[in-house]
Amino acid sequence: MSIDHHGPGAVGDHAHAALSHLQADFPGFRIWEEAIAGRTRYVAVRRSLSAGLHTLVTADPGELRAELDLSEQPPAVMAALARAADPGGQAGGGPSPGERRMTAVAPVAGVVPPGIDVRVPSPARMYDFYLGGKDNFPADREAARKALSVVPQGRAVAWANRRFMVRAVKYLARHGVRQFIDLGTGIPTSPNVHEAARAIVPGAAVVYVDHDPIVTVHSRALLATQAGIAAIGGDIRDPHGILANDELREVIDFSQPVGLLFVAVLHFISGEENPAAIVAAFADAVPAGSHLVISHITSDGTGPHVVATIEEAYRNASAAAVFRTRDQIADLFSGFDLVPPGLTEVSEWRRSGRPAASPPALRFLGGAGVKR
Repeated sequence: MSIDHHGPGAVGDHAHAALSHLQADFPGFRIWEEAIAGRTRYVAVRRSLSAGLHTLVTADPGELRAELDLSEQPPAVMAALARAADPGGQAGGGPSPGERRMTAVAPVAGVVPPGIDVRVPSPARMYDFYLGGKDNFPADREAARKALSVVPQGRAVAWANRRFMVRAVKYLARHGVRQFIDLGTGIPTSPNVHEAARAIVPGAAVVYVDHDPIVTVHSRALLATQAGIAAIGGDIRDPHGILANDELREVIDFSQPVGLLFVAVLHFISGEENPAAIVAAFADAVPAGSHLVISHITSDGTGPHVVATIEEAYRNASAAAVFRTRDQIADLFSGFDLVPPGLTEVSEWRRSGRPAASPPALRFLGGAGVKR
């Protein structure tokens, strides 16, 4: 029996691209293609022998990716996903998180909450991919790579937005805010809101809100594990439904200042869905001294080709990307006074050090305001 470990020149372009993507997306595994007696298979071996699942072998690179996705999940998330997918406990004994088995059908369907079609790109999971996370699926990665094709520094932009959130939360905590509502949470990525807030105010209260059930499962399993932290399902297009949620009202005291966080979420709200009215509904529920934090992609300074490609990348996603002008984003702060430095590039907002040499291809603005 002969085994041929193929190098880059020995495989077709499509197979080589798939293999390259797997190797880039899962650095914790050594991954290669090999031929045995004329049949091709893909092998993934975990580099650390002490980290759970060790070896995967399959003839289908798509199935290998699905299994690697699952192998990267923390046990708490795997257990929560299993409960969400089988709330009545009817599925019986399947493999444990550390014992993923290869099947003819990608087994990821067995741990996805009902009603989620992983063939449809999700902005939350695409963002997770930009941040280097593993909680995404082939459709998410394909759409995300299309966006990255015109914004080569797109991952850096995503991280700049994440760091903006951390700086903004810490700023709010230093200015009297002890409780936060994170609207459009996304897949948990450390540092999360409660970590940033509690670095300044131990015991700060945080409620994470997202309409994607996969995000909510992750948030409940990984974030809502301490007193004063909750994770709820909710669509920001229904602000009154979120504000009436019992879990939220157990954590948030609306007689005291609240930090409202709309970080990289309002650009998934169409004009017809009226983002200004959504923000206003939440703003009306909180007292003076509360703060509003927004980050949003902008058409100002972003090239038309970049705008068109990103809009196309998100066209078939569960929410389309909507570019707005700087003035339109500033209008979302109605009733709030912007704090210095105002509405700026997320990478520059209250950042120490020298400014970036040149702006990114995708312009991303962020700011914070205090309610009058």
